[in-house]
Amino acid sequence: MSGMRIGIASLVAAAILAPGACAGDEPDAPPATSKSPATAPPTERVVGPLTPADAQALATMNDRIREYVDLHIKIEQSLPKLPLEATPEQIDQNQRALEKLIREARAKAKPGDIFTPEARPVIKRLLINVFGGPDGKELKASIMDENPVDPVTMKITVNSRYPDSVPLTSIPPQVLQTLPELTEDLEYRFVGDWLILLDAHAHVIADFIQDALPK
Repeated sequence: MSGMRIGIASLVAAAILAPGACAGDEPDAPPATSKSPATAPPTERVVGPLTPADAQALATMNDRIREYVDLHIKIEQSLPKLPLEATPEQIDQNQRALEKLIREARAKAKPGDIFTPEARPVIKRLLINVFGGPDGKELKASIMDENPVDPVTMKITVNSRYPDSVPLTSIPPQVLQTLPELTEDLEYRFVGDWLILLDAHAHVIADFIQDALPK
């Protein structure tokens, strides 16, 4: 899976990198844009509008994501390599072994370890911008139609396995355009109105934000 890795510099959207980084460590941050994600092309990143305080708050996620991805890679590389033509059973065994080791390594993980307290309100405001647009009600309805699951009943917790019986929701491009960019190891998903950060390979819930979707 090493070919799927993305550089650490793309762990978050360029506009949220912490100010003051050493030259050469990170690319220069482009100016924030006020373009509406509802009208931007699906392939275009919409980073903002962000105040300097917003950018600094979102940048607190940078190190946390880096630490998680480094841990994921280290554990994944410690597992036996799958054969080129691995069977579904072998793939499942590998995934569950990765899940077990990550859960053990993060035994003390808690909400806010990645979605930091500083970043959470900014993410919620960004989602308000998306779902407050002209297509907001339709977008929210499509999400809720796909996952009419109560996250409390589902017992969503940090470091738990995402239930095999619950389908994964698709994420509207307007949301992906607006939230901090992730590596291919991590994905945003909605469970009810909660936003979760899912380790796509280990099938583990790395963190979540309650009531992330605006009412």
